[in-house]
Amino acid sequence: MKKRIKFCLVYRDMWQSSGKYQPRVDQLTEIAPVIVRMGCFDRVETNGGAFEQVNLLYGENPNKAVREWTKPLREAGIQCQMLERALNGLRMYPVPADVRRLMCKVKKAQGVDVVRSFCGLNDHRNLELSIKYANEFGLISQAALSISHSPVHTLEHYLAVVDKYVEYGAKEIGLKDMAGIGRPATLGKLVKAIKEKYPHLVIQYHGHTGPGLSMASVLEVCRNGADIIDVAMEPLSWGMVHPDVIAVQAMLRDDGFEVADIDMNAYMEARSLTQKFIDDFLGYFIEPKNKISTSLLLGCGLPGGMMGSMMADMKGIHSYLNRTLEKDGKPTLTEDELMVKLFNEVEAVWPMVGTPGLVTPFSQYVKNIALMNVRAEVEGKPRFTYMEQKQWDMILGKCGQLPGPLAPEIIEMAKEKGYTFFDGVPQDNYPDELPKYRKMMEEKGWDVGQDEEELFELAMHEQQYVEYKEGRAKQNFNRELAAAKEKAQNGGKVTVPIKPAYDPQEDAAIRMKNDPTLRPVTAPASGQLIWEVAVDGETSKAKPIGTPFKKDEVMCHISTYYGMEPVASFFDGQLVEVVVSHGHKVNRGDIIAFLK
Repeated sequence: MKKRIKFCLVYRDMWQSSGKYQPRVDQLTEIAPVIVRMGCFDRVETNGGAFEQVNLLYGENPNKAVREWTKPLREAGIQCQMLERALNGLRMYPVPADVRRLMCKVKKAQGVDVVRSFCGLNDHRNLELSIKYANEFGLISQAALSISHSPVHTLEHYLAVVDKYVEYGAKEIGLKDMAGIGRPATLGKLVKAIKEKYPHLVIQYHGHTGPGLSMASVLEVCRNGADIIDVAMEPLSWGMVHPDVIAVQAMLRDDGFEVADIDMNAYMEARSLTQKFIDDFLGYFIEPKNKISTSLLLGCGLPGGMMGSMMADMKGIHSYLNRTLEKDGKPTLTEDELMVKLFNEVEAVWPMVGTPGLVTPFSQYVKNIALMNVRAEVEGKPRFTYMEQKQWDMILGKCGQLPGPLAPEIIEMAKEKGYTFFDGVPQDNYPDELPKYRKMMEEKGWDVGQDEEELFELAMHEQQYVEYKEGRAKQNFNRELAAAKEKAQNGGKVTVPIKPAYDPQEDAAIRMKNDPTLRPVTAPASGQLIWEVAVDGETSKAKPIGTPFKKDEVMCHISTYYGMEPVASFFDGQLVEVVVSHGHKVNRGDIIAFLK
């Protein structure tokens, strides 16, 4: 009999890879005892990634969710594992060091045992503090390699990164095959090389099933020394998610490995509960195509975890592109044609921008560059016409060292814009901020919470936390759910008003009374907000990113999978809220944002 292989149920990522939302805390605590009774899991991935933002978007407290969800699992001896993005923590952009440290303190207190940290660039400098803070608070530090398949993602590349992880004190190594494009034989060689050099390290493999290689990859990594395998369960296994625990167990047992038995009565109960959650409301936000694997992903390398957001983005821009094509007398695109076009463009631009690992946030950056290039092509404009500042930050090295070289035309564009390349430690660009947030909580009369967990949420997810505390998040979610239900019931037609359920003018008056520095911005015209809107009084219409700003203009990036964020600064304030959701029709005069 070969060694025992342990299983980790990636219940959080099962939902994130298939749809926009995840179960509420009451649903998670309902299924937790059933997962325990299955008897086959040594670990469960409980939180991290977009988990806490989703709770805030529901209008619920993520700290309560983590504590109540992990408690029954840990009491049964199952380790609870979280995912974090190193320099970016639990969000899409860099986090100050003091907030990253507080995260480890809070998550340990809430019941987390293992922290998987990753950087899509595999820049070890971004994980140094993740490992340090995890070890400081008694968490198991798992430093992950973001797996890609390219000329620059070689065994030598990965092993050099592992050397630094070990130097920093990592206890485990994760292979985060986020797109499932890691080739099985190469993954096996990588695991073997790590185990030969560092036999004491635990190795955990996480591979998505999107392109269809995952089962072969699981077998190869186990044959070469992997210790833990991430798995899913019906009805959310396969597709863009992960292989099912039943299939992985059968395959490994047949190959001579020792694996745990599965209580099939408990499995069926957990399966039924998951379906119940889907039927309750989560199914309204699951993209049907995410249930299907496609080997098209082998070319573009996009990960399963962002397929939900990509499909939403495509739906949002599809009608716009076809209207533009029709206006020019050109053939329109089907959704499948647009998808192939997007995949091909990702494959083309990926090496041009330094071949970053296609995982959050860099997968979103590369995908958005490609999607905007498709838009530019339809409009008869050159590639890279529409580029956001965060994408440039990645290119300029502000997020870390890119694995591959930049294309000469990208370097030339940066020089033309007067940009400076950065080769220092990325964390140095982001000074501590906790004192600012402590003061903000004092001024609002908000408690910092048990183990300062509320302070952490505000510092990590400021916009979403404020909306949660002020009650707007729950209103907005209920409105979105009502529209989704009506759309499903009426064959795709929606009559539920898209603007907020509360009166915008009344809400603006209340908010400005509470905060005299706020100024509402209204839509200057009726129509679709595709990606961004620049507003200058009552005169301007939607403008593309990169258009020169006039005085008093604001540019808003309409909502993505990870929430609504500004994509550009402007003259007289800071964007504090975007009201209108991505792709929805707005009327002249609707409030679309507040300035502060």
